[in-house]
Amino acid sequence: MMDWVDILKVGLCSAMMTLTALGLGIAAIMPGTNRWHKRFFIFLFATTMLLMATGLFELFVYKNPCMAMEEKVSIFLEYFLIPLPMPMFTAYLLHACGERWQKSSLFRAVIVSWAFFFLLLLAAQFTDTLYYVTPDNQFYRGPWHPLLMAAMVLPMLINIIGVLRRRSQLSSQYHAAFLIYLLSLSATHIVHTFWYFPELVFTGLVFSSLSMFGIILFDQIEQYMRQQRKIAHQRASIMVLQMRPHFIYNAMMSIYYLCAKDPKKAQQVTLDFTTYLRKNFTAIASEDAVPFADELEHTRAYLAVEQVQFEDSLSVHYDILHEEFRLPPLTLQPIVENAVKHGMDPEYAPLHITIRTRQTDAGSEIIVEDNGPGFAPADNQEPHIALANIQERLQLQGGKLAISPREGGGTIVKVTIS
Repeated sequence: MMDWVDILKVGLCSAMMTLTALGLGIAAIMPGTNRWHKRFFIFLFATTMLLMATGLFELFVYKNPCMAMEEKVSIFLEYFLIPLPMPMFTAYLLHACGERWQKSSLFRAVIVSWAFFFLLLLAAQFTDTLYYVTPDNQFYRGPWHPLLMAAMVLPMLINIIGVLRRRSQLSSQYHAAFLIYLLSLSATHIVHTFWYFPELVFTGLVFSSLSMFGIILFDQIEQYMRQQRKIAHQRASIMVLQMRPHFIYNAMMSIYYLCAKDPKKAQQVTLDFTTYLRKNFTAIASEDAVPFADELEHTRAYLAVEQVQFEDSLSVHYDILHEEFRLPPLTLQPIVENAVKHGMDPEYAPLHITIRTRQTDAGSEIIVEDNGPGFAPADNQEPHIALANIQERLQLQGGKLAISPREGGGTIVKVTIS
């Protein structure tokens, strides 16, 4: 019958096994992680789970005098599994530094030290000098047991030196994660050399592994988000660079004819068109959110140029009640341009666009409403692509975009910035 100490040990090992299983599941299914990252942590957590299972098994057999052989097997597996991930860790470290593990002296040193430990562990099965299990199932450490422990810790220490020497090649997150894992593991094993408490080793192994996994996973997620922002920014840049040729042509022709007809108005249109171009190219270089006032100025400049061409066929109403917020560049102007491009139709009444802003409990809202023909999912996909691009960039900064039909015809586009 187990006493309270055994019950505590079983509970501790079970909890560690559960945490390890959780780490294994996340490592296996987490998207956005590279092949090496996934491969290493699946191997590490699978090995640790097997170690926890062996530890639980050993807790149930170590007091039974008839199970000396089972005790000996479980002790062997515990010693064998603890340093087993070290060569894999070395390969993972070298990959993170852009080195080939096949040609690395660090990897060879770890393999040699690990092989030396394994030979000692095999020798321990035939001699009493390292450790032994008596016929009545009693475990004892031999006089040379510290040598076995030193051989177990040696690959860890070599890896610590390898991490320290490659500090400049690693990101700060990876450098900290690797040291947390190795130093915690080494410290618990050094303590275990002088004080036999396997549960301490198990606990240190699980928490150091999970700590390293958490730091590296967070760094992987950050890299993934940066990559997505970069992709979204590149898409926005392409959209700007693909400004409609006929819009530029019409703007220049309008200025040309106004120079003779109305020079003052030609000057104003030139200024508006220059503002439009300047805002477009500024948006290409901007990676951060911009003030709404800048987006509004960009939109006003664009509409001023369009109104010269369409005159009474295009009217715009502004209802700006709130503008103290920021949003991704190229959000409002492309929405309005989309409304003009697909809303101007000779068969319909003059296009009227309303731009409103307000502050709600959900955040800052921009509403662009037009009385054009609208578009359905089966229509030309170009407007959908433009709005999908905006929606993607908004989501990366915690915003959202909603499109709905307007009562009486037309479209309502609502942007929410939380």
